[in-house]
Amino acid sequence: MKNQPVRLAIGGMLALAAGMGIGRFVYTPILPPMADGLGLTSTTAGLIASANFFGYLAGALLASLPALSRKRLWLLVALVVNAVAMQGMGHASSVWMFLGLRCIGGVASAFILVFSWALVLDGLAAARRDELSAVHAAGVGVGIMLSAALVAVLSAMGFGWRELWFGSAALALVAALGVAVLVSSDASTQSAAGSGGSPRIAGSLTQLIWAYGLFGFGYVITATFLVAIVHGSPDIAKLEPIIWILFGFAAAPSVALWTWLGSRMGVLSAFAVACLAEAVGVAASVLWVATPGLILSAFLLGGTFTGIASLGLIAARAMSAGDPRRALAAVTAAFGAGQIIGPVFAGWIRDMTGSFAVPSLCAAGALVLAAFLSQRQTVRAG
Repeated sequence: MKNQPVRLAIGGMLALAAGMGIGRFVYTPILPPMADGLGLTSTTAGLIASANFFGYLAGALLASLPALSRKRLWLLVALVVNAVAMQGMGHASSVWMFLGLRCIGGVASAFILVFSWALVLDGLAAARRDELSAVHAAGVGVGIMLSAALVAVLSAMGFGWRELWFGSAALALVAALGVAVLVSSDASTQSAAGSGGSPRIAGSLTQLIWAYGLFGFGYVITATFLVAIVHGSPDIAKLEPIIWILFGFAAAPSVALWTWLGSRMGVLSAFAVACLAEAVGVAASVLWVATPGLILSAFLLGGTFTGIASLGLIAARAMSAGDPRRALAAVTAAFGAGQIIGPVFAGWIRDMTGSFAVPSLCAAGALVLAAFLSQRQTVRAG
C-alpha cells in the first residue's frame, strides 16, 4: 500500500505515546498529589520510580531473546500490559503493590520501545522512507503532552490521584487500539541493516553503552522530580499544571531536530551537543528556581531527552549487523541501569538535605561525561 509507511510511522508514534509518554512519564505529574495523599517521602517516591526503571532494564534484556521473534504480537501484548499496570496503580493500597505494578509497567515499556523501533524502523527502511522515523519517535513527547493535559484537567475538576491513574490508563489503551489498526503484521519485510543506504558508524558499542547509561542517570532525576520541585516552591507553584505540558511540547519535535542535526554534523556529535544542552537544563532546575529558570529547564530537558535517546538508538542500530534487537536492547539496558540509580539516589539525598540540588548537579555532570564519551567514537558515512 502506498500509504503503508505513513500508517506505520503513526502507529509507531501511538505505541511510544502509550508505552513511554504515558506509561512511563505520567508518574511525574501524578506524583505530587499522590505523595500528598499517601504521605510518601521523597525516598519512597524515588524507589517507586526506580522500580519502573528496574522493570525497564529487565524488559530490555528479555526483549533481546531470539525466541521473541514475533515483533508485532509482543508489541501489542506489551501495550495491553502497560495499560493494565496503570489501571492497577489506581487500585493499589501499599508501597509493595506500587513497586510491583511499576516494575511490570517498566517491562512493558521496554518491550514497546525495542519492538516498535525494530518493527517500525525496519518497515520504513524497506519502504525507503527513513525520514518518517521522526514521526514515530515524536510519540514520547505527544504522550507526555496528552497525559499532562489530562492530569491537569482532571485535577482541576477535583479528581484525586487514583482517578488520574485510571484516566491515564484509558488514554494509553485508546492509543494501543490505534497501534493494532495501523501496524500490520507484514509491515516489516526486510532488515534495514542490510539496506545499502543506511549510515554506518565505526566505533566501540561499549563506549556508546556507557554514554547511554550516563544519559539515563543524567536526565531521569529532573524528569522524575521536576513537577515536585515546582510543587514544593511556593513562588512558582502556579507553574505546576503546565510545566509538564511544556516539557512534552518541547519533546515532540525534538527528534526531528536532533536527527536532522545528526545528519549534518554526525550522529554522535549531535548526541554530545544535546547532552551538554540537557546538562544546562538539569542544572537550571535547581540553580535558577524561578519561573524563567524552570521554563528553561523544561524546554531544554524536554527538547533534548527524546532526541538523545533516538540518536543513541540510531547509532546502536548502525553499529549492529543483522537483527538490530541485540544492540538496541544493550543500550536500552544501560539506559535502564542509569535510571534505576537516579531516582533512589535523588530521593535519599532530598530527604537528607531538603533539596534536589546535589543529585541534580551530579546528573548534570553525568551528562557532560556522556558527551565526552560519545565524542571518542569515530563516525563515518557508509
